[in-house]
Amino acid sequence: MSSEPETLRLAVVDDELGIRLGVTSILSDVTVEIPEVGSRVRLQVSSWADGESFLAALDGTAPQVVLLDSKLPGIGGMEILEGTLSGRPEVVTIMITAYATLESAVRATKLGAYDFLAKPFTPEELRVTVRKAIHHHVLAAQARRLMEENRRVRFQFISVLAHELKSPINAVDGYLDLIRNRLLGDELAAYGDMIERSSLRIGGMRKLINDLLDLTRIESGQRVRTLEPLELAELARAALEGQETASRALDLAVTLEAEPGLTLQADRMELEMILNNLVSNAVKYNRPGGRVTVRLARRDGAVELEVADTGWGLSRDEADRLFSDFVRIKNDHTRDIPGSGLGLSLVKKLCALYGGSVTVESEPTVGSTFRVRLPL
Repeated sequence: MSSEPETLRLAVVDDELGIRLGVTSILSDVTVEIPEVGSRVRLQVSSWADGESFLAALDGTAPQVVLLDSKLPGIGGMEILEGTLSGRPEVVTIMITAYATLESAVRATKLGAYDFLAKPFTPEELRVTVRKAIHHHVLAAQARRLMEENRRVRFQFISVLAHELKSPINAVDGYLDLIRNRLLGDELAAYGDMIERSSLRIGGMRKLINDLLDLTRIESGQRVRTLEPLELAELARAALEGQETASRALDLAVTLEAEPGLTLQADRMELEMILNNLVSNAVKYNRPGGRVTVRLARRDGAVELEVADTGWGLSRDEADRLFSDFVRIKNDHTRDIPGSGLGLSLVKKLCALYGGSVTVESEPTVGSTFRVRLPL
């Protein structure tokens, strides 16, 4: 909960001086706690004797809550509610009247009023009604901010996804065009390199799509999880065996150091995704003749899984960005290495499901060590 309360503006519009002075006095010391968003709100009260002066003041700083008398000299409260305030959904309006009827309450609600306060009202009735209105305003404002943030994130996500898919599609399309026009003659063997490159690009797109599906299942909570005791050394060996061809191509020395009998209650597919992503990265971002070391141990009530490599390493700035969606580190050494940019983001989200964490220690040209901690 924040220590310093946020100031929220409240306007009372009533032609009775006693009402304006009474509301100002009663609400001047009101502070409202909003535990859902961890905030506190205090009121700054202003008052107006007629609708015209209130509407003129709206051109400046508008209030967030309005106590509006339905019967005013000149333009009436209902007209203000139906006209100007109907176009300001962020303003919460409470209608006050000496002629409280069901019909007038229904009409005010239909015109957008949040609540209805009948004269004469007690100080406690006023406080309760205003507290509810403040609560509604703060939560509605938070919902609007979240919707806007979701729209921004969704747009950014789709933009990055479109870029990640467009690049390989354009490359494959270009190779197909060269093959279609027989640029290198009619011998099929002449196009072997183009076909291989196209196959690699398509494989990258397939991995991107599979990672996206995994990410969606995890974040939506719709994937059915099966928790069972799992032998971690067995899963680590399987992950290393899955990279055996790539490891051999780079002449890597691969080592598994595992504490005997180390098990964890977990979902098999989730642990496989964690290990496969970390081991795959350790291999493909390594240097010829380098090393990959996987260590499994029990420390301080948690399983600690380390995957260390002697690859190209990362700068501090690169390491700080590494676990975000679609982040791929591209430099002179890694520019042509395929990847979805979602693998480590997936690892981080999976670790969070277990109340665990993933961190990286890295040094350029020396290598990286990824460390996963999962509570036992």
